[in-house]
Amino acid sequence: MTHAPAVPAASGPSELDRELTTLAERLARRPGLHHVSLAIADADGRSWSGAAGPGTPAGPGASADAPFFIASITKRFIVALVLQAHERGELDLDAAITAYLPAETTARLHVWKGRDRTPEITVRHLASHTSGLPDFYERRSGGPSLYRQLRAGHDLGWTFDDAIAIARDEQHPHFPPQDLAAPRQRASYSDTGFLLLIRILEVVTGRSFAELVAERIAAPLGLVRTWHPAGAPGDPAAPEPMPLHVKRREVRLDGVFASSHDLFSTTAELIAFERALVAGELFADPGTARLLTERRNRLRNAPSLRYGLGTMIFGVHRLNLPRIGPVTLVGHSGSTGTWLFSCPELGVTLAGTVDQTQAQVLPFRVMVGCLQRWTR
Repeated sequence: MTHAPAVPAASGPSELDRELTTLAERLARRPGLHHVSLAIADADGRSWSGAAGPGTPAGPGASADAPFFIASITKRFIVALVLQAHERGELDLDAAITAYLPAETTARLHVWKGRDRTPEITVRHLASHTSGLPDFYERRSGGPSLYRQLRAGHDLGWTFDDAIAIARDEQHPHFPPQDLAAPRQRASYSDTGFLLLIRILEVVTGRSFAELVAERIAAPLGLVRTWHPAGAPGDPAAPEPMPLHVKRREVRLDGVFASSHDLFSTTAELIAFERALVAGELFADPGTARLLTERRNRLRNAPSLRYGLGTMIFGVHRLNLPRIGPVTLVGHSGSTGTWLFSCPELGVTLAGTVDQTQAQVLPFRVMVGCLQRWTR
């Protein structure tokens, strides 16, 4: 099997280039993977990006410049738009979602012990996964979960109303909406909550989510290869996104792309976005960025992670980085094996993908491998 070589950026020591190139090529040769694209950059101007994977009769192998489906990294964009809207007075983080959404959406969406608790859910609950709402992708009474179908590579589509109906009629809340004044809250990852955030954004701004991403994030940051499936990249010469795979089998999931509201982007543009977000450059008050990590609740359905507002927090043990001790990764991953995290202790940002329909854990292992090589 022929692999497209990993392509290092011009900056960075040659030994580091070799080690990261080898990491990418070894990942792409794993039996359960098809290709990999990854990038790492630090505050001192050092950077590296590369990709490895086989070509096909229809085109070349993996490219470090190619866009890809970023999956739940999109939650970083959603929370950035929510905080912008909060600054603009378009919404209030502590307002009940019933203030923004119609009764047909919210009625009996969260029923706990026979009582409708939906009016207690705030925007902040949704952004921090502390509402108790179930995840419409997960197990349900009406058939196989969407996750199960996606892992198998089955394309499907759904509407906002479909997703809400699953959460209301075929699932159950995990816990009541949490007391956000308490030191700690229960938290359970819920795509339902972020789907509601998108709808709230659209209601209060009168703009579609695709338009908001383009106008309030992509345009100000000059991101020309970051776009919503309902839109188009600003760069007309942008190549087609790299395809998803079930191990080494390519799958087409156009219905999923259109329904999920998740974006396409590149490693370079994701790193640019993450740096701007963390630095507060997307906000009128840079201090607004502190809200991203104002909470650090452990996720019940992903206990290795803590969660802030649209923000995963992952601790890397000192045994993995013996020369520098424990560090923290702050950002977001996606179920298709995507990642975008910054490391505050090292001033490093990492992004990448393996484009698999099931690869939730692998991104964290890859990032640890990158940091081990970066810090030698």
